[in-house]
Amino acid sequence: MNRRPLLHRLDVRSVAVFRALQLGDMLCAVPALRALRCAAPEAHTILVGLPWASQFARRFHHYIDEFIAFPGHPMLPEQQVRHAALPGFYADVCSRKLSLAIQLHGSGDISNEIVTGFGAATMAGCTRGATVCSETTTLLPFPESGAEPERLLAIMAELGADRMGDYLEFPLTPADEQELADSGVAARLAPGRYICIHPGASHRDKCWPARRFAEVADQLAAEFGLDIVLTGSASEVGLAAQVASHMRAPAINAAAPISVGAMACLMRRARLLVCNDTGVSHIAAGLQLKSVVIFSKADIARWSPLDRHSHRCIWDPDAERAAVVLDHARALLSGTEPDNQRATGMWPYW
Repeated sequence: MNRRPLLHRLDVRSVAVFRALQLGDMLCAVPALRALRCAAPEAHTILVGLPWASQFARRFHHYIDEFIAFPGHPMLPEQQVRHAALPGFYADVCSRKLSLAIQLHGSGDISNEIVTGFGAATMAGCTRGATVCSETTTLLPFPESGAEPERLLAIMAELGADRMGDYLEFPLTPADEQELADSGVAARLAPGRYICIHPGASHRDKCWPARRFAEVADQLAAEFGLDIVLTGSASEVGLAAQVASHMRAPAINAAAPISVGAMACLMRRARLLVCNDTGVSHIAAGLQLKSVVIFSKADIARWSPLDRHSHRCIWDPDAERAAVVLDHARALLSGTEPDNQRATGMWPYW
């Protein structure tokens, strides 16, 4: 006789979710967090993640009640380990006497051991092997296919959390709007009259060349009469300036030391985003901003936004397909699809 799903047979008063990753990966987990909140609405939900994700937890306070910063692990590459902080971290988490700890960090090769250390009454997660099910542990086979939000939702469904939609979110706050206004970067921009070009990425080896972004920006500015806004973090000001230096059309360099929330406010008013495979592509999905996303290294099937009509994902590791990027940018701006859209045999990717 099959046992009832874990969330249907536990009295979950407190739950910790471990996912210590960067912005795009965290946004892909929002549908799973939404499903968990609906399945256990009274549970005190704690996110354990990278220190930066305290701001993610605040933005998604409707799904997350508390945040605890993870000091790192020698085998996880996302941050340097703060060894001195580890004993206090585990003591703090164990003192919560959690009902449940869920490992949503990946296949579990390393992360299952981390989450076991949380001392929860029950632990759930993934494994590369067969299902493990005991009174205190549920490990499910790690999904090897599908987009990341779908994989995480499949895990949550096995645990007993119904899907409450697979869409992404990126809530904006009055503070985000005020920060953008105070920065002045959007002072001369009319909503719906500009395109955002985001040439950066968390790893520079994922970036499409500045000349290619400039080529696309120039052509779209000429054809549609739209302003070009170059976005990025403070560390990407120089990269945005490099794109502008290759352009014939004027461009507004909005790469600046503003928060992700303020940058998202700027993007929300745009007609289109053209970017690399990076976190802003998932912000665009959450904002329902149409986008063209250029992939060169990552698994395109796993990391593409789910709505592949509004978000066109193009594989171009050799930076030879600017014409394809332009075709799909034109389609999104005009609503007219290129004649050869399905002829490549690559639908829904290009």
